[in-house]
Amino acid sequence: MRIALVTESFLPDVNGVAHSVVRAAEHLVNRGHEPMVIAPQPPPGVRGAVGSLPYPVVRIPSLPMPGYPQIRLGLPTPALTAALRTHGTEVVHLASPFVLGAWGAAAAKALRLPCVAVYQTDVAAYARAYRVGMTEPAAWRWIRTVHNAAARTLAPSTESVAALTTHGVRRVHLWRRGVDDVRFHPRRRSGGIRRALAPRGEVLAGFVGRLAVEKQVELLAGVSRLPGVRLVVVGDGPAAGMLRRALPEAVFLGARHGDQLARIYASLDVFVHTGPYETFGQAVQEAMASGLPVVAPAAGGPRDLVQDGRTGHLVPPYRSEGFTDAVAGLAADPDRRALFGAAGRVAIEGRSWAAVGDELIGHYEAALAGSLVTA
Repeated sequence: MRIALVTESFLPDVNGVAHSVVRAAEHLVNRGHEPMVIAPQPPPGVRGAVGSLPYPVVRIPSLPMPGYPQIRLGLPTPALTAALRTHGTEVVHLASPFVLGAWGAAAAKALRLPCVAVYQTDVAAYARAYRVGMTEPAAWRWIRTVHNAAARTLAPSTESVAALTTHGVRRVHLWRRGVDDVRFHPRRRSGGIRRALAPRGEVLAGFVGRLAVEKQVELLAGVSRLPGVRLVVVGDGPAAGMLRRALPEAVFLGARHGDQLARIYASLDVFVHTGPYETFGQAVQEAMASGLPVVAPAAGGPRDLVQDGRTGHLVPPYRSEGFTDAVAGLAADPDRRALFGAAGRVAIEGRSWAAVGDELIGHYEAALAGSLVTA
């Protein structure tokens, strides 16, 4: 099949949407399909940072989003429809559609092409957190309009499925994310990293992710002050400066990638994720693959991933006390950390990107078959 992946975010961006699109496109190439990515043009200073890819990438003119300039909004242009025609697209994949995805849905409708929409960003929560000129009800109206134009919507967690259905989105299917369980593995644990980060044998509690307001990393202030615990923050983003001031005891490592990131994960003792708006929680899954017990909010995607009392702890969202108490308990109990970490590693078995990529191809085939029946 010829698949056009229309995405709101792509390389060199570092986030869940961009990463999922890269892995989906890679899998399509590996299975003999012909993907094309359509994405917003990145800022001028980073346009050459992507490198060569085994599939075409069409860049659409873009502007920074008001209130969150790190996100680029693709502009309406005939180039999108022209790209679909030139590519000979058979199915359009809308990755976390909102602005460029809406133009992609319109172009697909004009060309009578079926769409599969992948819900990955809680846009309504972002509208509330960033006050970007759109109310939460208005955001849901737009989400409903865009997703109901698709043959099917794929949601990454049971909570996302329920939210979409409640707000009137039809034809919703559960499609989880994969994890690289070879790269993220307990054997990556590094004595050198531990000596550098915990010179006095501290328990290492870590957060990995984009440093942005909605992640609420400042809730880890209590964790950063626990005796015998060192808080490690991996990532970058618009809230980095604020968080360095709010968490002066923490170690900030900036953005890390690839095998280096995998070694950092495996060298931690506890993984802590604070964001209450995650539709899935890819960092949680990578931590589990690395053999770590996880402390996460009882909200959104982590509720599907973390088994409370077996692979980690789910705590009340928005409140620092639960995170502090859970990490303190795990820091004092190495046997429980080991049991939870081992159970987490077992829990992610069978979630490879190849397995979920094949599921995605099945959704494409269903959408294409449905369009042929109604044509």
